[in-house]
Amino acid sequence: MKLLLVLLVIALIIVVVFLLFRRIENKLYALPSLPVADIDFRQVPDGSYGGSYATFPVRVKLEAKVEAGNLTDLSLLEHRNGQGKEAEKILKDVLSSQSLHVDTISGATYSSVVMLKAIESALQEQVTP
Repeated sequence: MKLLLVLLVIALIIVVVFLLFRRIENKLYALPSLPVADIDFRQVPDGSYGGSYATFPVRVKLEAKVEAGNLTDLSLLEHRNGQGKEAEKILKDVLSSQSLHVDTISGATYSSVVMLKAIESALQEQVTP
C-alpha cells in the first residue's frame, strides 16, 4: 500500500513538472510572433522612461531616453538572458533606425523580442496624441 502511494505521488510530480515545462515552452514558441507597437517617438515627451518585460527565462529592464522627438539612448539595466546575450545588439539597431520594427538577432530571438517589448513598455504609455 505504501509503495502504491509513493508511486502515485511520484507520478503526480512528473505530470505537474511536465505541464509546467509545456506551459513555458508554449510561451517561448509564441514569443517571436508577439506584436510590437509602432511607436512614433515624436509623440513622446522628452524624458527618461523605465520599462521591463519578462518571460521565463528572459527578463529585461531598461531605460529609454527621448529628446526632441528622437530616441537618443537605451540603457540596459538588467538582462537575464539564458543564451541570448547577443540580443543586446538590437538596442543599437533600434536607435539607428528610430523604430521598434527591426530584425531580431539570429540565435537570440527570444531575448531580442523581450528587449523590444521592454522598450515598448517604457514608451507606449508616454505617447501623447
